[in-house]
Amino acid sequence: MKQGKFIKELKRSHYCGELRSSHAEHEVILMGWIKKIRDHGGLLFMDLRDKTGYVQVVLDPKKKELKQVSSFGLESVVAVQGKVCLRPQDMVSNKIQTGEVEIMAERCELLSRADTPPFLVDDKNVSESLSLKYRYLDLRSQRLQKNIQLAHEVYQEVRKELSAKDFTEVNTPILYKTTPEGARDYLVPSRLYPGSFYALVQSPQTLKQLLMISGVDRYFQLARCFRDEDLRSDRQPEFTQIDVEMSFVSEEDVIQINTELVQTLWKKFKNQNVGDIPSMTYAQAMDEYGTDRPDLRNPLKMKDISSIAQGCGFTVFERVLEKKGVIKSLVFPRQENFSGSRLKKITEEVRKKGLGGLLWIKSLEDGTFKSPAEKWIQPPVLQKIFEEAGGEKNHIVLLLAGLPQEIYPAADFLISSLGKEEGLIQENQDQFVWIREFPLLEYDSGNQRWKACHHPFTAPLDEDLSLLLDQQKLKTIRAKAYDLVCNGHELAGGSVRIHERKTQEAVFKALSLSSEECQEKFGFFLEALRYGTPPHGGIAWGLDRLLMVLSGTDNIRDVIAFPKTTSALCLMSSAPSPAQRDQLLDLGIQIIKKPASPQVED
Repeated sequence: MKQGKFIKELKRSHYCGELRSSHAEHEVILMGWIKKIRDHGGLLFMDLRDKTGYVQVVLDPKKKELKQVSSFGLESVVAVQGKVCLRPQDMVSNKIQTGEVEIMAERCELLSRADTPPFLVDDKNVSESLSLKYRYLDLRSQRLQKNIQLAHEVYQEVRKELSAKDFTEVNTPILYKTTPEGARDYLVPSRLYPGSFYALVQSPQTLKQLLMISGVDRYFQLARCFRDEDLRSDRQPEFTQIDVEMSFVSEEDVIQINTELVQTLWKKFKNQNVGDIPSMTYAQAMDEYGTDRPDLRNPLKMKDISSIAQGCGFTVFERVLEKKGVIKSLVFPRQENFSGSRLKKITEEVRKKGLGGLLWIKSLEDGTFKSPAEKWIQPPVLQKIFEEAGGEKNHIVLLLAGLPQEIYPAADFLISSLGKEEGLIQENQDQFVWIREFPLLEYDSGNQRWKACHHPFTAPLDEDLSLLLDQQKLKTIRAKAYDLVCNGHELAGGSVRIHERKTQEAVFKALSLSSEECQEKFGFFLEALRYGTPPHGGIAWGLDRLLMVLSGTDNIRDVIAFPKTTSALCLMSSAPSPAQRDQLLDLGIQIIKKPASPQVED
């Protein structure tokens, strides 16, 4: 295509979405994509779009400079020269920011013709598979352009705030040593060292601790991380962390600095005053919410009524309590919302979560109580249980009985799903909470060994340190670990680290790592601990998840320019894809087809 005056001589003067009534009578040059074009009685009305929004352009095709415009297709790239005019009062649109003005075009030039697009940009009904295949088209939508701009501004604000607090931004390697103690690594074969592999770094954990040993003192990085793990709506195989580490700090110091960062981000991007952020222990969160990511906008929480249920005469309760189980209650207003069919459906869902069943007590308008357990539990006892649970007139109390680990998934489901269905969640204000004192270790029954709940570099609470020497008490050790939770999403997680070699070796021993394994996997790090390590701690924010909450979406793919599907595929580029044979030969790699899983006959 022959290039006209635009680009070479006539340069863009404004973005489409920034034009207002104050620009009236200004001559402007705009460049962008044709969002829509309409023929109204000889005049053409074009919506011209760029990253800032769109503006209406009025064209007279009878003019020599404009006669070809009607042949330009949607999503074609054009340049327009014209004058900004105020729209007639009855034609002002309040739906767009540029609704008070329009451009009277004097010249319009086609810069790049587009084929008919597979879907209309901004179409909310397009399938996700199609939108991901043509991601570059979907990214033209105002919704995604806004999210990309938000991400940019958050990046800059984080850098500004942390730099002002004496943090130094340091880039650490992406190609690193494989660490099989965490999630699955993405392995990268080395051509120069056949049979050896790098791993794409899951987190710069040991690297940032080495920076503390190096005397950097305060470090941060917008770090790219990679984990080959099962995906979900708020997780991707590659993601970005706000990675932070600090020397000579306690838990409170790390929490305070990151609370201040929350306050700054929410004031700037959501105009919300966060204030002080409460904290609760992991044990309390699980006991009341059944999850370590409670949504504090939801008023629902469990109450332990085991002492009241004891001796009530209901065999199911008695058996549970004999097995060291508990009886928990949840109270809902408006018992009339819980019909028999709905309660049956809720019970089925609870069973899928691993609980044996569900019991309920309704308080009726006439002051009586109704429950499937009324044939086993006397009315006065039934009423006492109801009132102890916190029930009032016209309420319904749901009762869950079992071992704590059986109750937690069911309770988490009931609190989150029924809280939404009943309209109990206060969605006009984000709610934060710090969760602290996580377990240091958890038992992996499949491999019959202990594993780190957070990572093996997390320090135990000082008062629990001696328990590392007692195999029978490993499950009771609490960690100097903390998570920042917002609206039920874990935004950040971190800990105070182990800075003494003997303690680090004791943790490795509790994890059943032999001396040889420790040397092979972490020898370089243990060596570094010999040369003076300051007490230090840090945190890592899931930056994409942070953007998801700030933007108000519930899908992390909305805030990533080129995301993968939930099955880790890039539909746009068809990655992952087979490598060429000569590439494999160069790396000394042979592809062996995995055997099919054995078929189980009915």
